[in-house]
Amino acid sequence: MASLVDYEDSDSETSEDYRTEPHDTGNNDQHTEDQLFIVNPSSPSQSGVSGTRNSRSYSSSCVKRSHPNPTAVRPYVSKRQRVSTSAPVQTEAAHTAGSHLLSEVSDTIRPYLSRKQAGTQLPRRVQCGLQAHQGPVNTLQWCPVDHHSHLLLSASMDKTFKLWDGVDSGRCIHTYSTQLGSIRDACWLPCGRRILSGSFDGTVALTDVEKGKTVVKMENEFKVGCVTPRPCDPDVFLCGGFSSEVKAWDVRSGKVLRVYKAGIQQTLDILFLGEGQEFISSTDAVSRDSAELTLVAWDFDTTAKLSNQIFHERYTCPCLTSHPLENSFVAQTNGSYIALFSAQRPYRMNKRHRYEGHKVEGFAVHCGFSADGSVLVSGSSTGSVHFYDFHTSRMLKTLQAHEHACVCAALHPLLPGVMASCDWGGEIKLWK
Repeated sequence: MASLVDYEDSDSETSEDYRTEPHDTGNNDQHTEDQLFIVNPSSPSQSGVSGTRNSRSYSSSCVKRSHPNPTAVRPYVSKRQRVSTSAPVQTEAAHTAGSHLLSEVSDTIRPYLSRKQAGTQLPRRVQCGLQAHQGPVNTLQWCPVDHHSHLLLSASMDKTFKLWDGVDSGRCIHTYSTQLGSIRDACWLPCGRRILSGSFDGTVALTDVEKGKTVVKMENEFKVGCVTPRPCDPDVFLCGGFSSEVKAWDVRSGKVLRVYKAGIQQTLDILFLGEGQEFISSTDAVSRDSAELTLVAWDFDTTAKLSNQIFHERYTCPCLTSHPLENSFVAQTNGSYIALFSAQRPYRMNKRHRYEGHKVEGFAVHCGFSADGSVLVSGSSTGSVHFYDFHTSRMLKTLQAHEHACVCAALHPLLPGVMASCDWGGEIKLWK
């Protein structure tokens, strides 16, 4: 089952573009009238309904007006023109809504800002379920800045990424449609004010969260599947995808700094080690005879390969994650287990610890850590969420979370027992 799907949805013109004003064809002498209904917004039965013509299903006051020409046809206006005409209003509204986005602190989070977290609590029940996207949700990430960690980022195949109030109300704060293709990956920059997104249209966009505008957009010659900023210099990032190359970009100049040629067909994920002098790329290079190039270690400055045979088993690894405190990282594998590696040369795999019990089955299932690194959490193609003790690799708990494949589950960095999960059907669930 393929986990990378490119939806080629295109907006089509509807029959609404060709509607004409109603007129009487039976008697030319008869006076023709339109009714303009003014909908009372306070009426609960009319919530979210705009004024409509000739609709008597709503209780409302109406004003009659004479039509100057009963046989006149309303001129055709294309969808592209309608969108371009309304765009300035939408942008202004988005800017007004976004101006408060990073100026307020959630009342739920405020008590935990100065409190040291003692241990990790696991979520128990669903707080709310959201039909968040019209396509599969690829990733979830809480804002890395503690004061704004109520903000939850989601990226989807429906060509959008969204910001949610993932702690209090569960509402969608803003929807960003900055790219024309499916958003395969998106992540916060450490400042918590900008978002990096990679799309199947071949672009990587840097978006200002508050203004809702694209700061810079960089064109690649391949579908982008993964993006990751450099820890010591967040203005520099790596991107990979359906290409034999990994590129390093500088958002300040909008230019490519370095190119890393691995001789493979696709890069599945990229992970910086330490402060960013080295990184690991996960590829689709797997055969029956060799596991070479499945995980490749690179020197960032020289573009040289430090090791091309870290992982000796014949499975691809769709997700890589660093431990928040220890010098190690884990790799989600299509063998339906998570492997543990040292983040120091020669990057040996720990054969004593293997985190098993979930299923991957070709989906890009993510895995991640709790803030103290004691718990490892993973989604599953069966729709469940699995929690493991990092040091013993023992399974702690399993939640049956979704009907579709659960591709990502993220524990909150501050709040105990709070988690967000998403699935291949476009649903997001908030847990506590």
